Amino acid sequence: MIKHYLIMAASTNYMLRGDQCLKEAGIKTLLVPAPSEYGSVCATAIKIKKEDLEKVKEILKEKNIKLSGIYEDKPKRLLGLLEKLSQDMISDEFLKILKKIENGEELNFEEIVILLKTDRKAEIDAIFKASDQMRKEIVGDVVDIRGAIEFSNICRRNCKYCGIRKDINIHRYRMTEDEILEVVHEMNHMGLKTVILQSGEDLWWTSEKIVSLIQRIKKETGMRITLSIGERSKEEYALYKKMGANNFLLKIETTNKEIFRFIHPDDDFDERLQCSKWLKELGYLNGSGNMLGLPGQRVEDIAKDILFFKEMGINMIGIGPFLPVEGTPFEEYPIGSVEMTLRAVAVTRIVCKRVFLPATTALASIDPDGQTKALQAGANTIMLINTPPKYRYNYQIYTDKNMVDLDSAYKAIKESNRKLPPYIKKEV
Repeated sequence: MIKHYLIMAASTNYMLRGDQCLKEAGIKTLLVPAPSEYGSVCATAIKIKKEDLEKVKEILKEKNIKLSGIYEDKPKRLLGLLEKLSQDMISDEFLKILKKIENGEELNFEEIVILLKTDRKAEIDAIFKASDQMRKEIVGDVVDIRGAIEFSNICRRNCKYCGIRKDINIHRYRMTEDEILEVVHEMNHMGLKTVILQSGEDLWWTSEKIVSLIQRIKKETGMRITLSIGERSKEEYALYKKMGANNFLLKIETTNKEIFRFIHPDDDFDERLQCSKWLKELGYLNGSGNMLGLPGQRVEDIAKDILFFKEMGINMIGIGPFLPVEGTPFEEYPIGSVEMTLRAVAVTRIVCKRVFLPATTALASIDPDGQTKALQAGANTIMLINTPPKYRYNYQIYTDKNMVDLDSAYKAIKESNRKLPPYIKKEV
């Protein structure tokens, strides 16, 4: 039964204007990743309730919002999922959940917890088969490859787990604009389409300096830009979007407020959440993510994280294990579980469906086959580290960070039987 409709605007500008007009008229909307049949993997749709459809049409027509289409929000069914499974070792309770997944029905909190908690091999295998089939049908076999430039390791924050926290004793650096552009041109020559500009919360990089950087990248290469520079004002976020920034990555890390407060002694959960909401309202492809293995974290917390990603309409979700760093308050804590991280990736694909899920660098740092395993679990993105060698080893947000390059990305893609993106120019 159809309960919602998806509004596809003719452009990002129309989408943002249309969403704002509907909200002002009292219509409840959500900005969500668009299904593949209605747009590219980067496209965003306006989700509305069925009973609001006629009123929505009137409002959008009155406001001259151009649309590319209005579509039923159909559930994504995984035909034949149960036929492919050996069911004799799967509990009746678990089979009911698999049936819901096969039928494209939404899972509730309790069902997500069951998926994350099971220790039966047959059930764990079933989760990975379901997530891989969901990934294949929704985002296909091509693995998106992006490149990151860690342009400053100076940070005003003192997060207890982080290797570039304010009070840690490391060599600090800031790349110049020209140094950054030199790397951007190298990435562009490789064929990469998206550059990720990542830094600590370094307020030396003012809005004027960030704007100058965005404008040069757009003018000289035309590449898509993902910013990952922490918490800023709504006005700054709006300015960067206007100047050409496409995506923004701001991880929530955990939706458990007590854990958030414990790991972030000089930050506030509600402020982080507000920033994420601003980014969504401004039309960014919104990135978030969490860490698995944080002190005091339970499976129920991970389930709540996954539901947060779904309800917020997050487009890019980075899930990685906690990794301790020497010289931080958390240096003696144990490493997060690779197995639980992979399980969380798989369940996130099943629940959130059409999203970018990276095979994270953190996984590659503790398991040489971590990225291959993540791709097999439902991930569809790899982020290269393009920071110049003279700087990259001073951006150790966790100890023994793996410096993912094209060769290691190719290896993971081949081993997982996935396809290289057609835009990469270097031959394997």
